[in-house]
Amino acid sequence: MKYRAVKGVQDILPPDIFLWQNVEDVAKKIFSVYGYIEIRTPIIESTEVFIRSIGEITDIVEKEMYTFEDKGGRSITLRPEGTASVVRAYVQNHLYNLYSPQKFFYIGPMFRYERPQKGRYRQFHQIGVEAFGEESPKIDAEIIEMLMRFLKKLSLKDLNLQINSIGCKKCRPVYRDRLIEFLSNHINELCNDCQRRYKLNPLRVIDCKIQSCKEITKEAPVITEFLCKECEAHFKELLKNLKRIGISYNINSRMVRGLDYYNRTTFEVTSKMLGGQDAVAAGGRYDGLVEEFGGPHTPAIGFAIGMERLITLLKNTTTIDFNKPIVFFATVGKEAEDLAFSIVSEIRKNGFWVEIDYSNKSLKSQFRKANKMGAKYVFIIGEEEIKKAIIKYKRMNDGIQGEIKKEELINFLKLSI
Repeated sequence: MKYRAVKGVQDILPPDIFLWQNVEDVAKKIFSVYGYIEIRTPIIESTEVFIRSIGEITDIVEKEMYTFEDKGGRSITLRPEGTASVVRAYVQNHLYNLYSPQKFFYIGPMFRYERPQKGRYRQFHQIGVEAFGEESPKIDAEIIEMLMRFLKKLSLKDLNLQINSIGCKKCRPVYRDRLIEFLSNHINELCNDCQRRYKLNPLRVIDCKIQSCKEITKEAPVITEFLCKECEAHFKELLKNLKRIGISYNINSRMVRGLDYYNRTTFEVTSKMLGGQDAVAAGGRYDGLVEEFGGPHTPAIGFAIGMERLITLLKNTTTIDFNKPIVFFATVGKEAEDLAFSIVSEIRKNGFWVEIDYSNKSLKSQFRKANKMGAKYVFIIGEEEIKKAIIKYKRMNDGIQGEIKKEELINFLKLSI
């Protein structure tokens, strides 16, 4: 074959595309109930947008970003995640001057240079949610409730919500120092990446996926023991609010998240059905990021859902009921063809999916095509039908046949479908 898709990307084809569309439709309906409005940002940004937000000592920035120099000599990056772009748009367009909280969601492709594997691609897709301007733990609980409601609406089961607090600028440095002290006694046992990280960004060591590092950090101090009074109160109130609205959770004191901008609340939703890479969705607070981008101090919280992993889950648990034509017109003769063509146009104006044969094939061949396409009805027009001013039909699932007048056709479909 002369041309193939680039390694690490995929074509999304029928019938899978109907599953993707259903997920997107459910997201839009659920999010709108909570007041979230869609935002669309460019897939390219200034590289500094991601270095500033994600952090230089992260796998994304160090290894995974698609970065290039454009014709004007500017460093440009394909977005590896959505939050930084939304924050940039929030600040650039002075949305902080509007009422709070400002609530947004986005759906779109992201890009990271990773080793392709099941459910992980170099072009992947995320559904993300961001809320700006509210510090209350109630919005933390609300956004988590919205996420769980969305996943349950998709009929997903056996989901595990893990939650933690990673403190703030006031209390995290104390924990950081204690963690560095612990790690320094195990430095030679850490993987090469963690040996480099442990002083620059020690929380990334806790987040390491290498099994040997996981074993070492089992005995590491936990951040919830070092929270300041404000962060501790915020976390306790969040847990109370989750209980009030019936959201089950597990506290995971070792979940720190891999991006630099997070503070206080962090959370993940996992599924055993995904194996080692088990996170379906993840998020948390980033109260300092708007300020980092040149805006005023603005508390914020959000989450992102990996579409590919979500679709993998759904394909294991859901039958894809993809769209099929309502009607197929089978015709015999040129006059019947022309008549059917005008009738089809009228039916489509009334919102029904109709297909016809374009190639003057035999009636038997047209029925075969209608069957392959999954049409519910086949309408037949030939010389006899034209003379009698009728249209014959056959219902494909049970073989029931009949005839109707042309002017009765739209009403027949409305009553029958």
